[in-house]
Amino acid sequence: MSLFQNKSLGIEEEVEKALSKKFGKDVKIQSSGSLGGGCINHASKIKTNVGEFFLKWNANCAADIFLREAESLKEMNKAANGEILVPEVYASKMVDNTPGFLVQEFLPPRYSKAGDDEKLGAGLAVIHKYTNKNNGFYNDNYCGATQQNNRWNKSWAEFFRDNRLGFLLDLIQDERPLPATEMQAYEKLLARIPTLIPEESTPVLIHGDLWSGNYMITEKGPALIDPASYYADREMEFAIMTMFGGFSQRFYDAYNSVNPLFSDWRDRNQLYQLYHVLNHYYLFGGGYQSQAYQIARYYI
Repeated sequence: MSLFQNKSLGIEEEVEKALSKKFGKDVKIQSSGSLGGGCINHASKIKTNVGEFFLKWNANCAADIFLREAESLKEMNKAANGEILVPEVYASKMVDNTPGFLVQEFLPPRYSKAGDDEKLGAGLAVIHKYTNKNNGFYNDNYCGATQQNNRWNKSWAEFFRDNRLGFLLDLIQDERPLPATEMQAYEKLLARIPTLIPEESTPVLIHGDLWSGNYMITEKGPALIDPASYYADREMEFAIMTMFGGFSQRFYDAYNSVNPLFSDWRDRNQLYQLYHVLNHYYLFGGGYQSQAYQIARYYI
């Protein structure tokens, strides 16, 4: 959907105003073209008198979703320290009487070539060295359209149990209630969490939703996009990565050369996947219900 094809959206002026404030000069959109690939938001490449930008927008979403994504991108950019691309944020806006939006650096895509997997792996490993004293984030944000409870907690086991699995199960019971027998299994699992994962670990910044659709190969190299960031045990990052695949052995070798994973990390991988399987059940229903239940039963 082009901005110029639907002036009634009322966001062209808002985008120009936000960019003018950012650059300290009058910015005007000269043209826009729709981009594909997004499953939730509208996306466009906009050309202005100060350059080209990537714009995504939506009116039918959580009011602060673009503010929270901008927050994640900025934090990841600090953590990346130039070792991997994270698009720069230029403006973001809440949903109110006009759609919310996010304006960020436009990164022209290209086909992958030798060395891209290694750069992606090494770059993520650098981000995973960016630490915090606690697990969580500065505000709640969204994994897809699902709210994430990012209230700070020093204990990783408590954070994963309460802020991730427990919080999501409460959302599910309000939207897609599970049978009593399944909920009993999840309650047993929640009680066991402190014995299954480390109570204390070093909280590091993670992308939070890193499947193959949330990185891209650009003319400048691999780039991480569409984050749902927070500070966590870094093994949490690999849950959705392994759930859908798309990361080569070259990626893992490069990652481990910079920031080696524990040799037994796969023992906990499926448990961490449970969060994303439950989230997919919450969003889409279907076979994710039985998949999640099987994981819960395995760990109890």
